[in-house]
Amino acid sequence: MRLASDNIAKTSKKVNLMAKSTDIQLPTTIELEKSVQLFKSFGDQTRYKILFLLTERSLSVNEIAETIGISQSAISHQLKLLRQTGLVRGIRSGQKVNYQLSDRHIVTIFEQVREHVSEKNTNYNN
Repeated sequence: MRLASDNIAKTSKKVNLMAKSTDIQLPTTIELEKSVQLFKSFGDQTRYKILFLLTERSLSVNEIAETIGISQSAISHQLKLLRQTGLVRGIRSGQKVNYQLSDRHIVTIFEQVREHVSEKNTNYNN
């Protein structure tokens, strides 16, 4: 036979569980803005190609432009946006600037994306 106190205890547990779900903290406005900008950077095919190339090694604007097949001016513009989001950095050596990924996290993101895209059960509508 159930006691009223058992029902109260169960009810209070449910309430506590519900209260815990509201304890989830959303990112701050600054964190949201930075995260959205990061995903926007990955959302452009040209920038994605640039980032992909830079996962292998550092490259100059000329090398990137030649590999992707678009103008140096267009590559420079995309690199500027990637620098602003902190994804790439330029290393100057005399007059030449080579670009590289800012840190290992970006390589990890690419590895995760490749793994996700190559999964058998991943279906995309084109």
